[in-house]
Amino acid sequence: MFDASGVVMSILGNILFFILGGFAIFFGYLLGGIVLCLTIVGIPFGIQCFKLAGGVLAPFGREVRETQPPGGPLALIMNIIWIILPGLELAIMHLCLAAFFAVTIVGIPLAMQHIKLLPLALLPFGRVVRDIETGRQYP
Repeated sequence: MFDASGVVMSILGNILFFILGGFAIFFGYLLGGIVLCLTIVGIPFGIQCFKLAGGVLAPFGREVRETQPPGGPLALIMNIIWIILPGLELAIMHLCLAAFFAVTIVGIPLAMQHIKLLPLALLPFGRVVRDIETGRQYP
């Protein structure tokens, strides 16, 4: 069933998230994805940066899910490389931002979105971002 109030709240939450720092994270992920895609070896990692950029652009109304079946041995190797290079720092950044926003009552929904994006920032291979209402999967 379609819930208009939930859609309106998601839109308002996404606008608030974008204004209160989401734009900086979005452009950082976007720039990182472009730079990584300049090399052939970096293309899979650049695609993951674009996935993270989409997740940060509009996190309200979306969820992070593991793919079925999970990514397999190649995804495991790529996740290990991701953790060593940018993954741990990105996960710590989302954790620190969640702690910062959780200080106020108004910031708690924003903090929850950063916590939701934390597994995607740490282990992006084998995970997808899906729309909660439609089930549409984002790359």
